[in-house]
Amino acid sequence: MKNNPDNLAIGAFAKSAGVNVETIRFYQRKGLLPEPDKPYGGIRRYGNADVARVRFVKRAQQLGFSLDEIAELLKLEDGAHCGEARRLAAHKLDRVRAKLADLLQMEVVLDALVKRCDTRRGKVCCPLIDALHGGSSVATDA
Repeated sequence: MKNNPDNLAIGAFAKSAGVNVETIRFYQRKGLLPEPDKPYGGIRRYGNADVARVRFVKRAQQLGFSLDEIAELLKLEDGAHCGEARRLAAHKLDRVRAKLADLLQMEVVLDALVKRCDTRRGKVCCPLIDALHGGSSVATDA
């Protein structure tokens, strides 16, 4: 009974799912994972479906979904709402692309500032520090 994958105590369940016990409890408090009934005098038991659900949550987090977004995806998990799941994923993709555009802009600005730092010698104001104080147009024009 101890090795049955559909009869796991919380510690074995957490290990099978690749998380710690506190993560399991946190997901339960957030409503992402149901808390099984506790038999009188016994301990709660978890199964393969619970392990799969935790892995789903972790994969969704790795893709950048928030816990609230993951909760929405879990509500759609039955497959009957594929269009809604697609809409949520498309919205997340738009946000990821916007962040990437922002990061690329930051890269351009920082690259220009680093190059300006390399050209300055002697007792002059640091171009990077000057730009952060608003004294240089590089930080806002690039």
